[in-house]
Amino acid sequence: MVAGDGEHLNLAGRVCRPAGDGPSRVVVINHGSPVSASARPRMELTECDAEATQWFTRRGYVVVYALRRGYGDSDGDWAERYGHCSDPDFVRAGLSSARDIGAIVRYALALPYARHDGAVVIGQSAGGWGTIAYASQAPKDVAAFVVMAGGRGGHADGEANENCQPGRLVQAAGRFGATARLPMLWIYALNDSFFDPSLASAMHDAFTRAGGNAQFIQPPPFGDDGHHLFFGDGGPAVWGAPVAAYLARMGATP
Repeated sequence: MVAGDGEHLNLAGRVCRPAGDGPSRVVVINHGSPVSASARPRMELTECDAEATQWFTRRGYVVVYALRRGYGDSDGDWAERYGHCSDPDFVRAGLSSARDIGAIVRYALALPYARHDGAVVIGQSAGGWGTIAYASQAPKDVAAFVVMAGGRGGHADGEANENCQPGRLVQAAGRFGATARLPMLWIYALNDSFFDPSLASAMHDAFTRAGGNAQFIQPPPFGDDGHHLFFGDGGPAVWGAPVAAYLARMGATP
């Protein structure tokens, strides 16, 4: 689907188009990473009839999904490792994700039915962390960033609400905030089992203290685990209104 940074890799992708001929604004939605390494090769692309996808296509957006290197049918080795849980490098992991996200955005904006005046970039979990890292690079071809439950290192040792090194994750958020320029929207449900309310708040505080700009929303508990709010059944009923308001403020309408 796209060529990576300095490496020619084919990434498995899916484009979901709205009614009409366009041109339409592109929304690039970036996936998370399964806890089990053995699940990465089996990952599949989100369908065009998924509830989250249709929230955007029914409003006139083109939605683009792609599996980053090392996931599913995409080429390349998995590149998003942060090292041992006792000494994680969350900055490196985020920037590795951002490399592929940037390539996907460039591909999406070149589609003949896409508007070329700025993509909307959304990421969930590890994809959300990569989205924060990508925002730190201040890309000129992005109109808005939405982070849904973004982070890394959650479920350490298989335990809910345990992170490898929460202090390192907070520090990394500050690193990214120092160079991010575009206002963002961050959404973390109160019952997120990967990034609990105190950790999510600390990440946001570090990001904004360093110079980043992000609206921070913590919706009420969602289902059994709010980490799955974005793609979960009924999720758009929770996040749809704040996302729509943010996109309108950013001038990122279809």
